[in-house]
Amino acid sequence: MEHNTHSILGLLGLNSHEFIYWLSIVLFIGTYAMIVLEKVFHRVPAALLGGFLAIFIGVITPKQAWESIDHNTIFLLIGMMIIVSILIESGFFSILSALALKITKGNPFKIILTFTMLTAVLSAFLDNVTTVLFMVPILISITAKLKLKPVPYVIATVLASNIGGTATLIGDPPNIIIGSLGGFTFMDFIVNLAPIVLITHIIGTIVFIGMMKMQGLLEPQVKDPKEIERIVEEQRIEFDIVLMRKGLIVFGITIILFFLHHILHLEAGTIALFMASVLLLWSKEDPEKIFERVEWTTLMFFLGLFIVIGGLEHSGVFEDVAHFVAGILTDPMSGILILGSLSAIISGIVDNIPFTMAMSYVLIDLAKTASFNVEPLWWALALGACLGGNLTIIGASANVVAAGLAEREGYPIKFFDFVKQGTPVTIVTVIVALGLLYLKYLIFGL
Repeated sequence: MEHNTHSILGLLGLNSHEFIYWLSIVLFIGTYAMIVLEKVFHRVPAALLGGFLAIFIGVITPKQAWESIDHNTIFLLIGMMIIVSILIESGFFSILSALALKITKGNPFKIILTFTMLTAVLSAFLDNVTTVLFMVPILISITAKLKLKPVPYVIATVLASNIGGTATLIGDPPNIIIGSLGGFTFMDFIVNLAPIVLITHIIGTIVFIGMMKMQGLLEPQVKDPKEIERIVEEQRIEFDIVLMRKGLIVFGITIILFFLHHILHLEAGTIALFMASVLLLWSKEDPEKIFERVEWTTLMFFLGLFIVIGGLEHSGVFEDVAHFVAGILTDPMSGILILGSLSAIISGIVDNIPFTMAMSYVLIDLAKTASFNVEPLWWALALGACLGGNLTIIGASANVVAAGLAEREGYPIKFFDFVKQGTPVTIVTVIVALGLLYLKYLIFGL
């Protein structure tokens, strides 16, 4: 256990393991409280203050803080934000927005159904952060034109993204960790999780469409068919076909490389940044103009949050939680329900990446000593960690990214607005998914 003796805590003689352990928990709770109290504090400076206070006083060393930042997520976000920015510049999203308006004819029910279905499918085969970066600008553009409230539509799309991303190895960061440490292939995820996720997505969609209907959010605000037709026809599209062609070629190659990332032994973040650099060079766009569109506030939020959570990780909090969970896993069937439920709760409160990492190592150790098959527990961890991310706005990377995009367009997503929509969907989808996994092993055996 590396603690900095030259820190402020070291100078005060307070750098014992136990003191730092409890201080990391207090710091996390304090940061979380500031994020929740968004009327008083903005979540980005709150996360940055929590993270850099942890370094400043010596809860975590600068080296440990740097290692705590999930560079793959940060690189993936920067790379895809650059590619998406260039596609926005080319007018590609204006064309998609006009097309979506034409197809749905401005009907709110058709809009929500089309976007949630499309997002869930794309999230399984891209990753949910890329999908959200792609879908949210189109959705905000359409709903604003139709005088609908964009925020509930954005939240519903993000929830669908996290559910859809659970189906495959590359859909959600926790799955990439589980695939890598548990030794599972792309097909293992398709066989074990995709059918469960498909049913879960259908039920989840019914729940959030039902909630939106009850809240009157699916009532058309523009009711005159001629007015809707005028809005559709008025979509003046200016586009740069050469720039669009370059953007789409690079985007297409990026997606192909995402599929091959485990064969190439390259992380998705490395691929995204490399391809973004290629596109910047090839398109000859002004980098300054493109970088202005990158969601730096979202990236700064992640930076602070990763360091705060890194404090919990390095002081051994995650390890203790993981071993506590392992201690109550006595057989695979009850383990599915226990581990899946706890993973969902914990992943909704802290970012699901470090928790999945800690729990994966525990399952590797458990497999060496357990008298039962540990494989069902891996799938329970995947379902819990991915679906639990829908619980709060900071539960999954896609949520934070969507919130940043919506805020930039002038539609901030409040912490409790997200919880109101996210919690019922999370509870239902986690129960359904874990219930189906339990039934699968009950019927077909271990």
